[in-house]
Amino acid sequence: MRIGILGSGLMGGKLGTIFARAGHDVVFSYARSERKLLRLAREAGLNARHGTPAEAAREADTLLVAVHWSRIGDVLKQAGTLSGKVIVTCSLPMNASDTALVVAHTSSGAEALARKAPRAKVAAAFGTVPSEVLFGVFAARRRRNRPSLLYCGDDAAAKQVAAELIRDVGFEPVDAGPLRMARYSEPFTLLIAQLAYEGDRGPELAYRFEWFGKQIR
Repeated sequence: MRIGILGSGLMGGKLGTIFARAGHDVVFSYARSERKLLRLAREAGLNARHGTPAEAAREADTLLVAVHWSRIGDVLKQAGTLSGKVIVTCSLPMNASDTALVVAHTSSGAEALARKAPRAKVAAAFGTVPSEVLFGVFAARRRRNRPSLLYCGDDAAAKQVAAELIRDVGFEPVDAGPLRMARYSEPFTLLIAQLAYEGDRGPELAYRFEWFGKQIR
């Protein structure tokens, strides 16, 4: 899969690196400096390189949107036409001080992004775990009991891509339903952040759902 990373900060940089090491062709873009993009591409290995958001979008089958919410409009403008592209977003709609959601209750950041890119196919994934846990999950990806990761979307193809990438990182994908379910998963992320960054056990935190009732075939 050809994956363009729109936003090469903590989440985008780590996920892009893992995607490349899992065998995907990755283009890192949209960081504070070209030097950082060069470093990420070098450390990610032979399957990775860097470019502009337009280059990352033009050559990609799938785009990971991983920017601060205040930069969503800018990165989409730089990326250019996204018609027919699969977008997987992990961008949480936080205010400038990262203290509260600016989109909640009656909509979600994922839905707002879908409205900004109406011809793209949008799924929400990866936003419900801290970036600090990603490399650890990838290293332990052959474990039988994998941690869970929620994803949602309205387009079947986008959801299939999201689930594949979730498995590649080392999580077990949990389909939460249509994109509007991001209205609940995004606030859930704030709970995860509270445990990860305000608790005393550190940020390398993941979660796992288990079903104990009789499974329906």
